[in-house]
Amino acid sequence: MKVNIQYGKKGLDIDIPDGLDVTIANPEPQQPLPDPQAAIAAAIDHPVRGPTITAIIKERLKRLKRPADATACIVVSDHTRPVPSRDILPPLLQRIEAAGIQRSRITILVATGLHRGSTALELEHMLGKDILSAYNIINHDSKDRSRLVYKGISSHGTPIWINKVYLDADIKILTGYVDPHFFAGFAGGRKAIVPGIAGEDTVMANHSARHIDNPNARFAVLAGNPIHEDALEIAKHVGVDIIVNVCLDEQHRIIKVAAGDLEAAHDDLVQFMRKTIVKNLDSHYDIVIVNNGGYPLDLNLYQAVKSMVLGEIAVKEGGTIISVNEMSDGFGSDEFKALIEQETDPRELRNKLVSGELVMEASWQVQTLTRAATRAEILVASAMPESAFKNVKLGMKWVPSVEQAIAQAVHKHGKDARILVLPAGPQLIPCVKNSEATSCHARH
Repeated sequence: MKVNIQYGKKGLDIDIPDGLDVTIANPEPQQPLPDPQAAIAAAIDHPVRGPTITAIIKERLKRLKRPADATACIVVSDHTRPVPSRDILPPLLQRIEAAGIQRSRITILVATGLHRGSTALELEHMLGKDILSAYNIINHDSKDRSRLVYKGISSHGTPIWINKVYLDADIKILTGYVDPHFFAGFAGGRKAIVPGIAGEDTVMANHSARHIDNPNARFAVLAGNPIHEDALEIAKHVGVDIIVNVCLDEQHRIIKVAAGDLEAAHDDLVQFMRKTIVKNLDSHYDIVIVNNGGYPLDLNLYQAVKSMVLGEIAVKEGGTIISVNEMSDGFGSDEFKALIEQETDPRELRNKLVSGELVMEASWQVQTLTRAATRAEILVASAMPESAFKNVKLGMKWVPSVEQAIAQAVHKHGKDARILVLPAGPQLIPCVKNSEATSCHARH
């Protein structure tokens, strides 16, 4: 049996031997918007709660002593996210300029979080040559305090450090996409602020081991999720005039758009996603084959952990997760690489993180990895050579191919093993009947 899964830019055909008990779970087909920019323009002109961006700018200019000096900052996702910024930005920029803000006073701020800055080639791919050459574009740097401003402490105890360019702007706009997220519930909305353009200390506190350990810090859960609630509080505190968010299908085409109020527009897309993202299952599977949704979401091993956490939901205790991600950018984080090459016991490491004995950048990715690795064996099939992976000790094993991984897993669990394949990554959240997983009971 041949199955095509999301992998890199082109996808990957995998061979599964005939005669095995295989379930293939794809998301419900969604119709991509025939004219994305027209749909985005319509959404901007008919916002979900609140005034249009045109009305906001015109009202704001009335209050300024020098309207000609008014500035706008638009936050966009970085190279690790499939957000179609080249479609979102043109109708948005057109309206900002038509409302009275000069092009030279508009900054496009790339929300890198703790990632490296996007390169010139990546920016061209994200934004297009025309926008790249016509506007001021800067990468956020979470570690450069000279480019951050302190705005107090959140009710969750998070120190609030935010990008200075954004805070100084007269008009503040967020863009992004809404998709299930493995510990923030859903991407989009407030995540453009935290972690997007926040300082390192802010991200570390929001993504703390205590927050990650909360049972509500899971896929599709917002109610009672401390990471979501903290980020939303901070975003409201620093100010957002309007957001423009989209939902994407498994091929990263736009299927829905919402613009407007920070909470209302985001919630509109969350409710849309909830109708299609859940796959109900009768029981856990022996073997689960997962991916992170293809390029750019599977750029590195750091990002690929999200697919392992997806597999954790559906795999039985002692089962096998086969993680299939291209990982053309290697490990993705030096701190992450050092830790998974140094630590050997997932349960012991998780205890160190939760107790506060060990505090480090990227601990959240490691912490969620330890949870998945404690539950199941994890086999990693990717473009990364064995020589690069040879020192990894923490809960993951390199395999030369998906087919080899399947053979190993079937040998371990027997020919009657039940296999689940999730070709589209986190576009579909598996929910096992009577499971205690909070993702499966989330309605808010």
